[in-house]
Amino acid sequence: MPLYECVFIARNDVTQQQVEAIAEQVAGLITEGGGEVKKREYWGLRGLAYKIKKNRKGHYMLLGIDAPGTALPEVERQLGLNEDVLRSLMVRVEAIDEAPSAVLAKRSDDRGDRGFRGPRPAGRFGSGRGRERSDDREEYRARPRDESDGPGGHEE
Repeated sequence: MPLYECVFIARNDVTQQQVEAIAEQVAGLITEGGGEVKKREYWGLRGLAYKIKKNRKGHYMLLGIDAPGTALPEVERQLGLNEDVLRSLMVRVEAIDEAPSAVLAKRSDDRGDRGFRGPRPAGRFGSGRGRERSDDREEYRARPRDESDGPGGHEE
Protein backbone atom coordinates (compact mmCIF):
# COMPACT_ATOMS: atom_id res chain seq x y z
CA MET A 1 0.00 0.00 0.00
CA PRO A 2 1.14 3.58 -0.54
CA LEU A 3 2.61 5.53 2.36
CA TYR A 4 1.55 9.02 3.41
CA GLU A 5 2.44 11.64 5.97
CA CYS A 6 -0.31 13.79 7.39
CA VAL A 7 0.42 16.93 9.39
CA PHE A 8 -2.38 18.92 10.95
CA ILE A 9 -2.43 22.05 13.09
CA ALA A 10 -5.03 22.38 15.82
CA ARG A 11 -6.07 25.62 17.51
CA ASN A 12 -3.98 26.80 20.44
CA ASP A 13 -6.86 26.87 22.92
CA VAL A 14 -7.51 23.11 22.75
CA THR A 15 -5.65 20.76 25.06
CA GLN A 16 -3.10 18.16 24.09
CA GLN A 17 -5.64 15.45 24.93
CA GLN A 18 -8.08 16.95 22.44
CA VAL A 19 -5.36 16.94 19.78
CA GLU A 20 -4.72 13.26 20.58
CA ALA A 21 -8.47 12.65 20.23
CA ILE A 22 -8.41 14.19 16.74
CA ALA A 23 -5.47 11.90 15.88
CA GLU A 24 -7.46 8.92 17.20
CA GLN A 25 -10.40 9.93 15.01
CA VAL A 26 -8.09 10.02 11.98
CA ALA A 27 -6.60 6.65 12.96
CA GLY A 28 -10.11 5.20 13.20
CA LEU A 29 -10.96 6.43 9.71
CA ILE A 30 -7.73 4.94 8.36
CA THR A 31 -8.36 1.53 9.92
CA GLU A 32 -11.93 1.55 8.53
CA GLY A 33 -10.45 2.21 5.10
CA GLY A 34 -8.12 -0.78 5.39
CA GLY A 35 -4.89 0.93 6.47
CA GLU A 36 -2.99 1.67 9.63
CA VAL A 37 -1.13 4.51 11.34
CA LYS A 38 2.56 3.58 11.55
CA LYS A 39 3.89 6.69 13.23
CA ARG A 40 2.48 9.40 15.48
CA GLU A 41 4.38 12.45 16.72
CA TYR A 42 3.10 15.37 18.73
CA TRP A 43 5.31 18.37 17.95
CA GLY A 44 3.82 20.62 20.58
CA LEU A 45 2.44 24.11 20.64
CA ARG A 46 4.40 26.15 18.09
CA GLY A 47 4.15 29.62 16.65
CA LEU A 48 2.58 30.07 13.24
CA ALA A 49 4.21 32.07 10.47
CA TYR A 50 1.04 34.16 10.13
CA LYS A 51 -2.36 34.35 11.80
CA ILE A 52 -4.82 31.63 10.83
CA LYS A 53 -8.39 32.25 11.99
CA LYS A 54 -7.11 34.72 14.63
CA ASN A 55 -4.62 32.18 16.04
CA ARG A 56 -0.91 32.90 16.42
CA LYS A 57 0.00 29.44 17.74
CA GLY A 58 -1.12 25.90 17.05
CA HIS A 59 -0.68 22.29 18.16
CA TYR A 60 1.20 20.32 15.48
CA MET A 61 0.69 16.57 14.95
CA LEU A 62 2.40 14.27 12.43
CA LEU A 63 0.90 10.93 11.38
CA GLY A 64 2.68 8.32 9.25
CA ILE A 65 -0.02 6.42 7.37
CA ASP A 66 0.03 3.16 5.41
CA ALA A 67 -3.31 3.05 3.63
CA PRO A 68 -4.90 2.70 0.21
CA GLY A 69 -5.63 5.92 -1.61
CA THR A 70 -9.37 5.38 -1.34
CA ALA A 71 -9.30 5.95 2.46
CA LEU A 72 -7.70 9.39 2.27
CA PRO A 73 -10.49 11.58 0.86
CA GLU A 74 -12.66 10.85 3.89
CA VAL A 75 -9.78 11.67 6.25
CA GLU A 76 -9.15 14.97 4.49
CA ARG A 77 -12.86 15.75 4.54
CA GLN A 78 -13.15 15.08 8.28
CA LEU A 79 -10.06 17.17 9.06
CA GLY A 80 -11.53 20.01 6.98
CA LEU A 81 -14.86 19.82 8.84
CA ASN A 82 -13.32 19.76 12.31
CA GLU A 83 -13.49 23.27 13.79
CA ASP A 84 -10.41 22.66 15.96
CA VAL A 85 -8.16 21.92 12.95
CA LEU A 86 -6.70 25.04 11.36
CA ARG A 87 -4.74 23.39 8.53
CA SER A 88 -3.90 19.90 7.32
CA LEU A 89 -1.55 18.53 4.70
CA MET A 90 -1.39 15.00 3.29
CA VAL A 91 1.70 14.05 1.29
CA ARG A 92 2.68 10.75 -0.33
CA VAL A 93 6.15 9.55 0.70
CA GLU A 94 8.46 6.73 -0.37
CA ALA A 95 9.08 5.46 3.17
CA ILE A 96 8.01 6.29 6.69
CA ASP A 97 11.10 6.99 8.74
CA GLU A 98 10.95 5.29 12.15
CA ALA A 99 13.44 7.76 13.64
CA PRO A 100 12.16 11.00 15.17
CA SER A 101 11.35 13.66 12.60
CA ALA A 102 13.56 16.68 12.04
CA VAL A 103 11.36 18.82 14.28
CA LEU A 104 11.77 16.52 17.29
CA ALA A 105 15.45 15.92 16.57
CA LYS A 106 16.11 19.67 16.50
CA ARG A 107 14.21 20.16 19.74
CA SER A 108 16.31 17.52 21.52
CA ASP A 109 19.51 19.11 20.14
CA ASP A 110 18.46 22.53 21.44
CA ARG A 111 17.94 21.18 24.95
CA GLY A 112 21.23 19.32 25.01
CA ASP A 113 24.45 21.01 26.12
CA ARG A 114 23.41 24.21 27.80
CA GLY A 115 25.51 23.82 30.94
CA PHE A 116 29.00 25.13 30.24
CA ARG A 117 29.29 27.63 27.41
CA GLY A 118 32.99 28.38 27.72
CA PRO A 119 34.96 30.98 29.59
CA ARG A 120 33.68 34.50 29.82
CA PRO A 121 35.46 36.89 27.52
CA ALA A 122 37.68 39.49 29.11
CA GLY A 123 36.35 42.99 28.94
CA ARG A 124 34.56 45.62 30.87
CA PHE A 125 31.11 44.71 29.59
CA GLY A 126 29.25 42.60 32.10
CA SER A 127 25.66 41.93 32.85
CA GLY A 128 25.53 44.80 35.31
CA ARG A 129 23.57 42.73 37.82
CA GLY A 130 24.64 42.41 41.42
CA ARG A 131 27.86 44.33 41.00
CA GLU A 132 28.99 47.65 42.31
CA ARG A 133 28.71 50.41 39.82
CA SER A 134 32.30 51.43 39.39
CA ASP A 135 33.54 53.20 36.34
CA ASP A 136 36.98 52.01 35.24
CA ARG A 137 37.30 54.30 32.28
CA GLU A 138 40.43 56.41 32.29
CA GLU A 139 38.72 59.76 31.95
CA TYR A 140 36.77 59.23 35.16
CA ARG A 141 39.64 57.95 37.32
CA ALA A 142 40.94 60.26 39.97
CA ARG A 143 44.35 61.56 38.97
CA PRO A 144 47.06 61.84 41.58
CA ARG A 145 47.93 65.41 42.53
CA ASP A 146 51.33 66.80 41.78
CA GLU A 147 53.33 68.52 44.48
CA SER A 148 53.39 71.66 42.37
CA ASP A 149 49.61 71.94 42.31
CA GLY A 150 48.21 74.38 44.78
CA PRO A 151 45.26 73.88 47.07
CA GLY A 152 42.83 74.63 44.24
CA GLY A 153 44.30 71.90 42.06
CA HIS A 154 45.72 74.14 39.37
CA GLU A 155 48.93 76.09 38.92
CA GLU A 156 48.99 79.82 39.39
